Parts: sequence; C-alpha cells; structure tokens
Amino acid sequence: MRGAAAGGGGRIAVPALEPSPTVLLLVDYVNPLDFRGAEALAPAAVAAARATAALRRQLHAAGTQVVYANDNYGVWRSDFHALWQRCRGMPGPPGELARALAPHKSDFTILKPRHSAFYETPLDLLLRQLRCKKLILAGLAADSCVLATAMDAYLRGYAVWAPVDCVASESEQVRDQALALMKRVLKADIRPSRR
Repeated sequence: MRGAAAGGGGRIAVPALEPSPTVLLLVDYVNPLDFRGAEALAPAAVAAARATAALRRQLHAAGTQVVYANDNYGVWRSDFHALWQRCRGMPGPPGELARALAPHKSDFTILKPRHSAFYETPLDLLLRQLRCKKLILAGLAADSCVLATAMDAYLRGYAVWAPVDCVASESEQVRDQALALMKRVLKADIRPSRR
C-alpha cells in the first residue's frame, strides 16, 4: 500500500486521465420531473434529450468526455446510478430522458446540491485534470441550472457552447431569453447542435 497509510508519508498515486479539451456536460437530465412546472417542461425536455443523444454519439466518436451533473434532491446518501435506474423505469418523460441518455462506463458523474454544477462539487478539479477548455452544456433548465452552470464556467475561464436544441425550459420564450443572456454576457455559443 502506498502513501501516508503505508507509513511513507507520500502522496497517493492518481492515474492520469485521457485529455479531453472539450467536455459534454449533461445537467439534470436524470430527473423524475416531480416539481411544479414539470408538465410544461417535459415535452421540450424530451426533445432536447433526443437532440443531445444525437450530439453525444458524434462527440463520442471523436473521443469527447461526458460528465453528468445531477441534483441530489436533498438526499445526502443518494447515488447517481441508483437514481438513473429509478428514472429509467418510470413511465412517460422521466423514463424517456433516462433511456435516451443512458450513462456509459467511461462517463463521469457528479451530484450537485444546488443549481450550478460547479457549486460545492469536484467538477472544476475534474475538468482541469481532463485539460478541458470548452464545455458543451446540455440539459434542464436553460433558465436555471444550465444558466447558473454557464455563469460559473465563464468565471473559471471555460468557453461555453449551449446548443439551443439541447437545452429546455418551461417555454421557448424563457429558454431563448436565458440563451440570449448567455450569448451577450458570457460570450457563449448558442447555435444548434445540427449546423
């Protein structure tokens, strides 16, 4: 056994991660949709998940890393894969979202306690180990968790692409307002995934 536990006072060896200058960050797609406003959000969420799944296939072929950032819903002993299994078996939009964006073995997952995927999570450390420079943000909702994550990404120096067809809000107008703010203030690219 190496490191301090072995009595040597050394550091624990950390395996190097394969660099991924671009990372696809999936925000809150694994979601039981059991909150006020979910009915209005659900159709757009399913459409955005389908577009994101198509983009993911292209990015996977190019070797782009995928990271899931999901709410822990206040459950401090929560487990991402258990949440995904639960949502996958649900009828309607929650099951459709989970099945469309099933995690791969090579994906990373983090649970977030608040809106931003950066707040009180190891995301920034992970992205730095991946040597990430650009984040592709996809998920729910554009005017809430995606926007908060985009702001924190910008503050940390990451370029942001939030494809309009890969994010959803309770209305197109609200989604478009959030994306316009990202474009104007955060210099984000908001062009669709299918260019």
